[in-house]
Amino acid sequence: MVSVKICGLTSESDVETAIEAGADYVGFVVVPASPRHVPFEKARALIRLAAERGAEPWVVATTEVPGLDSFVSETPEIAAVQLHGKETPGDVAAFARRHPLTAIVKAIGVSGRKDLQLAETFEAADAFLFDAKPPAGATREGGFGKAFDWSVLKGFRTEEHEDWTLSGGLTPENVAEAIRISGAAAVDVSSGVEASPGVKDPAKVRAFIEAAKAVK
Repeated sequence: MVSVKICGLTSESDVETAIEAGADYVGFVVVPASPRHVPFEKARALIRLAAERGAEPWVVATTEVPGLDSFVSETPEIAAVQLHGKETPGDVAAFARRHPLTAIVKAIGVSGRKDLQLAETFEAADAFLFDAKPPAGATREGGFGKAFDWSVLKGFRTEEHEDWTLSGGLTPENVAEAIRISGAAAVDVSSGVEASPGVKDPAKVRAFIEAAKAVK
C-alpha cells in the first residue's frame, strides 16, 4: 500500500485530522520563507503530538535555517529531516554526520529525466523526495503546488537508494494517476489539500489519503 505524507501542518487540529485520516507521515516546515512556516517551539509541540498519535514526524528545512542543528538534536521524536534547499552532497553528508540517528531525505527539483542523475551524488541521503523545480526568482525550493512529468520516475532507483517520495501538484483528483504513472510507493501533499496556505481542508485530506491508498 502506498504511504502518504501530509506536509505543511501548522496546528494541532490539522495534525489530528491527518492522522485520523490515515497519514503515515506528517511534515512541519521550519523555513521562514514558507507560508507554512512554524517556529521551532511550536513545531516541537506538534511533532511530539504526532509521535504520540503514531505518525512519523518529518521536519522540512534547509541547512541554512539558523538553529536547525540544535532543534534536531533536542527533538528526538523527529523521524526524518527533509532537506529542501540548495544543499550540495557535501552539505548533506556533513548534516548526516552531525545527526547519525535521524534519517535524511534530500528533496530534488525535477523537470526531466536528466535531473534524476543528481540523486546519484547524494550518497549520504537515506531517501529522496522529487518535487517540481521552483519557478524563476523563487525565494524557496518547494511548496508551489506544481506538477512535473511523472513518467520520468518510472523504475527509478540508484545503486544505493530505492526509497523515494513523489511530491508537487498532487491533489485528491490526480494522486491515483500520479502513482500509477510514476510507480511511487510514497506521496507527499501540502497545498493540494488546503483551504488556504497553511490551513488544511479535512475533507480534502481524507479524500487524498483514501485515493492514494486505494491504488493497487
